[in-house]
Amino acid sequence: MNVTKSIDVKGLACPMPIVQTKKAIKELQTQDVLEVVTTDAGAKADLTAWAKSQGHALLDEKEENDVFTFWIQKG
Repeated sequence: MNVTKSIDVKGLACPMPIVQTKKAIKELQTQDVLEVVTTDAGAKADLTAWAKSQGHALLDEKEENDVFTFWIQKG
């Protein structure tokens, strides 16, 4: 996967991962991919719903050692 930008929001609690994701994705072009790395367990539901509501695509996600990584393609 070709990641355009990556943000590390580990240690931040809701709503900060979403706030930082919104800020970062505004800087991208359509079809660019944003990687979001977080430790907030609630981010899975939050980022999934947010991406869908904003017309972005959640391409993939993974969890490893309580760290969640999401790849969102700007719509």
